[in-house]
Amino acid sequence: MPGRCVSLYLVPSVTLFESGFVHTPDPANGQGLVLTHGAGSNAGAPLLVSLAEAFCAAGFTVLRCNLAFRQARPHGPPFPGMAAQDRAGLARAVRVLREQVAGKVFLGGHSYGGRQSTILAADEPALAAGLLLLSYPLHPPRRPAELRTAHFPKLTTPALFVHGTRDPFGSVDELRAALELIPAHHQIVTIEGAGHDLGGKGHAARLAAVVVEALVRFA
Repeated sequence: MPGRCVSLYLVPSVTLFESGFVHTPDPANGQGLVLTHGAGSNAGAPLLVSLAEAFCAAGFTVLRCNLAFRQARPHGPPFPGMAAQDRAGLARAVRVLREQVAGKVFLGGHSYGGRQSTILAADEPALAAGLLLLSYPLHPPRRPAELRTAHFPKLTTPALFVHGTRDPFGSVDELRAALELIPAHHQIVTIEGAGHDLGGKGHAARLAAVVVEALVRFA
């Protein structure tokens, strides 16, 4: 039977800690997950909400949070040169969640949030037990030569990639080839027919169930 979840809103502090929601399960399995959003979204994205609720029902304590750039302004893309602050906030979020759970803490994000998570994990390999990367933005649409993989050879944190077969930011085949650069254990879950949004609002709950099952098996 699914567990019961309670959500608590966190207001931004004066530090780099994200604003967002903590989903507390009952009963808890002792594990935690930090989830963050893409460049054009926020912690209230339907995909993140559905994932947080599904992981919480499976016993995970989930922190669904806004990146530093989204705290600075409610709309618009990330600020140029602010990525380091986004990563610093994510690192703090993981450490805060570690204080609430006894087991493993995973770090995940959609698109830009996932990319920043991988860069952070490459720099701080002991930070998270594993990565959950939704629609990793391998390259800008129609610019396949501009790969965002320079840090992949340093990535030693296990990483689960969830990717749509119609994602303009990189095909599944392109992603598989790029992942050969990663020395850590990694795996791809493909979502047939999905684009960068992984199917949109109407499919978020169904996708969440697939992702929870995949991460539990992967971990």
